[in-house]
Amino acid sequence: QVQLVESGGGLVQAGDSLRLSCAASGRTFSRYAMGWFRQAPGKEREFVAAVSWGGITAYSSDSVKDRFTISRDNGKNTLYLQMNSLKPEDTAVYYCAAKTSSGTYVQPTQYDYWGQGTQVTVSS
Repeated sequence: QVQLVESGGGLVQAGDSLRLSCAASGRTFSRYAMGWFRQAPGKEREFVAAVSWGGITAYSSDSVKDRFTISRDNGKNTLYLQMNSLKPEDTAVYYCAAKTSSGTYVQPTQYDYWGQGTQVTVSS
């Protein structure tokens, strides 16, 4: 069983930065495909960024790619999302997801495991 725990969210002003972390259980973390998704109230869960076990990354948009960086530390079983130049439209609950498979996945239905989420609120 894979367990994921997100942390690092908070209340910040536009232009500030946050670093989200996702701690994963299991000794095979290095072989998991990982992703970040976010969901605002009344909205569908949307893809933000993903990274394969081989380090191949994907981002949802240029706006995200220019400001966010997804990375993983397999030695620490941890996934990160560095978020810079935050905007009010980034406000959402951010979820970490894992899939026990190779590849880079961008659809929430492709993932097997989810964390509880961490709230990111960006004020204008």
